Amino acid sequence: MEPTDHATEADPLRKEEDGGAAPAVQTKMKRLGLAKLTHWRTAAFFVSLFLGLTIVFAFSFIIPCPVRPQYLTLWNRTFHEAATYDFLAIEDASKDKVKDVMFVLKDSKGSQNISCLDAGLETPCVFVSAFAGTNGETLWELPLAPEFHWAQCGLKGLGEMDGGCLVSHSNMLSAINKYTGVVTWARPPPLNQSSTLPVLSVPDLDEDSIKDVALVFPSPTQTLLVVLSGKTGVQIGSEVVLDTAAITMHLLHSTGKGSDYVLLQNDLGLYAIALWKIAGRAKEGLEKGLKKDKLWESKADSVSGLIPIYESGYVSRVLKTGKPGSVSNLLLVTRGSVELLDGNSLSSLWRVNTSTILSEPSFGHFNKDGTPDIVVEEDIGNGIKRVVILDGKTGATLWEVKLMASPNSPKPASVNTINSYSVFMFWGLIPSEANSTSLSGVERRSYMLYPHYSRVLLEKRNVEDHIIAFKATLLERGRHACYILLTGHEGVTGTVVLTKRKLKQDVPESQVLHIGSMSSQDTEKDIREAFQRLRFSAE
Repeated sequence: MEPTDHATEADPLRKEEDGGAAPAVQTKMKRLGLAKLTHWRTAAFFVSLFLGLTIVFAFSFIIPCPVRPQYLTLWNRTFHEAATYDFLAIEDASKDKVKDVMFVLKDSKGSQNISCLDAGLETPCVFVSAFAGTNGETLWELPLAPEFHWAQCGLKGLGEMDGGCLVSHSNMLSAINKYTGVVTWARPPPLNQSSTLPVLSVPDLDEDSIKDVALVFPSPTQTLLVVLSGKTGVQIGSEVVLDTAAITMHLLHSTGKGSDYVLLQNDLGLYAIALWKIAGRAKEGLEKGLKKDKLWESKADSVSGLIPIYESGYVSRVLKTGKPGSVSNLLLVTRGSVELLDGNSLSSLWRVNTSTILSEPSFGHFNKDGTPDIVVEEDIGNGIKRVVILDGKTGATLWEVKLMASPNSPKPASVNTINSYSVFMFWGLIPSEANSTSLSGVERRSYMLYPHYSRVLLEKRNVEDHIIAFKATLLERGRHACYILLTGHEGVTGTVVLTKRKLKQDVPESQVLHIGSMSSQDTEKDIREAFQRLRFSAE
């Protein structure tokens, strides 16, 4: 006997009687449906393939791939019978995401054969010029009336959202577009006198969507401060009289509450005044939107509004330092110490006693704690300086070396790497080398330090000319570490040379020097290869 569920196979007549043909019809219809679905799938596949090939073809042949900038590892521009000044700005002036070099030259004719007479100016005149960081070609140059006082670039506003440069020259203030070299606005300075100090970039006070600027005019008896519209250069309100004299430097500082304070440095110490007070004194209602910090305001003098930050003696320099994205701390250099103050509470974080500091401290990462460390050059007598790296957290000495203090040596500099260290660069002469070398100032050598090989320095014989300005930087985000040198004689006619040199180019031309009581166990080949393998970072 067959099982009941297989009766259709054993008795076909019974199959027809019971309607057993229905499953066959359903099967046939299913097969037709699958066939149609297969056709649709095939069509979808070929359509997708066609679209994919079209996109590949478009990106490969129609849409051009971006061309990476072609760098020269070394370039220089030489100007004969010219003078220059202590000013170097590193900005992207060509919109190619590569930084370019701006500087000021005093000459009768520029590099693009534009003469002072062509511009209706007396000769020689002042040329503000931008040169391509990739190859040193002239991007633009602008002749201005002499004499040159100061220039400041990287300012937000100045008639453009991306900012530009402000130049003080003759009896004018000229705002320059950094991309075109065109004057955005030009006006005589307020109070009919030239400020001897660069400007402060302040928030948008006149609500025209462009940041404004503030000028400080120091005098032996008082200090005047004037706010200008960044968009037009027109003075906003009246000048503000500050009850502090002989200002030598100023700085804008923001607290953790988002309140802005102008720091004023003079021979007596360091003071601060709230930006909202300055704005309110300049013009009623101008202070709206500016925040106050209760802690700082509690320390302000009830009459002058000044907040004493440091009154223990002369302050020679004030610098901001700290981790990116956090409130900056304040580094104070005095006659006998280097001290770090908390940028919020103004309390002392650490203090290190020193002798005379020879140059402005610089910052870099000697260890991996994420806090910038401080490089200080200290005069220890007999023409010798001590280059010391202080821990940014504690002030402890992390590294040091003694060098002959060559005249006209630039301040130390550093460039960060992707492995949280920095490559440090400084100038001088190892004392052991001094016996066979003239100390007249002609001999000058540069040194590179990589903290992973802290017992080794790379020493290179460098330029013998008078160095006016020096900067180490990255020309492009994450790559092409280099240094820029401007040589000549400041304000004196002669030969001026602007040089860009790739940092790694110095490695094969440098001598490997072992320092300290314990020498490095690595070979010179290993050390040179380690420097050549370095990858750099903007952070």
